[in-house]
Amino acid sequence: MRIANLFFLFLLFGVFSCQDDTPPEPYGATPSERQQAWHQMKYYAFVHFNMNTFSGAEWGHGEEPPSLFNPTQLDCRQWARIAKQAGMEAIIITAKHHDGFCLWDSQYTEHDVASSDWRNGQGDVLRDLAEACREYGLKMGVYLSPWDQNSPVYGTDNYNEYFMNQLTEVLSGYGDIFEVWFDGAVGPEYKGKQPYDWAGFIATVRKHQPDAVIFSDAGPDIRWVGNEKGFANPTNWATLNRDDYYPGTPRYKELRSGNQNGTHWLPAEVDVSIRPGWYYHPGEDDKVKSTDHLEQIYYSSVGRNSNLLLNLPVDRRGLVHENDSAALMELRRRLDATFTTDLSAAAGVKASAIRGNSDRFAPAHLLDDDPETYWATDDEQTTASFTLTFDKPQTFNVLELREYLPLGQRVEAFKVEAWQNEEWQEIGTATTIGNRRFLSLPVTSGERLRVTITEAMACPVINEVGLYYRPHDNSRLNEEPSEE
Repeated sequence: MRIANLFFLFLLFGVFSCQDDTPPEPYGATPSERQQAWHQMKYYAFVHFNMNTFSGAEWGHGEEPPSLFNPTQLDCRQWARIAKQAGMEAIIITAKHHDGFCLWDSQYTEHDVASSDWRNGQGDVLRDLAEACREYGLKMGVYLSPWDQNSPVYGTDNYNEYFMNQLTEVLSGYGDIFEVWFDGAVGPEYKGKQPYDWAGFIATVRKHQPDAVIFSDAGPDIRWVGNEKGFANPTNWATLNRDDYYPGTPRYKELRSGNQNGTHWLPAEVDVSIRPGWYYHPGEDDKVKSTDHLEQIYYSSVGRNSNLLLNLPVDRRGLVHENDSAALMELRRRLDATFTTDLSAAAGVKASAIRGNSDRFAPAHLLDDDPETYWATDDEQTTASFTLTFDKPQTFNVLELREYLPLGQRVEAFKVEAWQNEEWQEIGTATTIGNRRFLSLPVTSGERLRVTITEAMACPVINEVGLYYRPHDNSRLNEEPSEE
């Protein structure tokens, strides 16, 4: 009996000694904690509401009288309620645009709401928005333009301190800020007039809001996507050779794809307006983007390793216009129709290879909805596949894949096959994955689906898979959105 027990223990030791629980080493640049928190988001609102709302301009000139700013029904709770119902997670507000008008009472200028007739000079849009976001469980971000056409010190040695003082007011007076948005735009007549102290601007954000991500053409945390049409390129790296770019860079088209093996983790944010303009214009009330167009934007941004920042031009009442709200609700219904039911939850899964033959890296983690687990292969194995198997045929046309970003972005290409007529038939291919990839597929019914990583810079580390049926025409979803 003792010999039998020893033999059993020997076999058990042999089984476990064949497993290697050593995780892969991080590959290349990887996200910081603040960037990783940003990656957990998908979709949020940009609110362009400021002096231009009332002047009718897109870029004001800084000489508009403060009395022009006078919303009659301003209700930030309405903004937040609509954003929440639309499935958004945050609101970023244009606290100060290029004309220099401030939506808060700034002690450094009289070109602000305190000098307006609105609420007898006692109003504060940022305070209202901060309270509304807290009520509806949304995060709040702020846009501040370094270019200021109103400030008399713009173009002098004193301006950088002036801007940092205003930045401090905004970042220290309204609670947590998740993102600070720096616009690199400047008129040609002002170009080069004011050297910006970007290091000082960044240090000011880090001091007052250390968890906030900073946006500009070159980060340092997230980058512009290089267009305002609503898409990242189908190949989109979260890494960038950051020192090669700067706010206002003429190489903006390169930002659409990032740089493979870039020196820094600098993922893309896709900013696009729901209307032709960024600010409200009554003549655009009938030009709100269609549901098809908005859904295509969603797939081409969120579904291409980016976050979507969709602009809502709040109107002169101080409300999100009814047409904009209706479009958002229809988009929410369209997305819910697809993504509410993840067909992969009913699947079994097997892989062609498992790292160290260990349960820690087993393909079952693709389906466990845990952001901290993943399927991985041995270091030397950069091509591998996993197969989803169902008890009965499923009909699907959208695949979602996610990489485990703390270990870096690795996958260069993959293909998708369905078991049809007793053989594997290819139904889709794509390049990068990153935080999230949606791949539109032809409508397919079957009991097995195989995903093969065909190219990778290091062993694949895949966090999640999702499989969905979209009950609409998929023909546009893998294209780049165009103007409507």
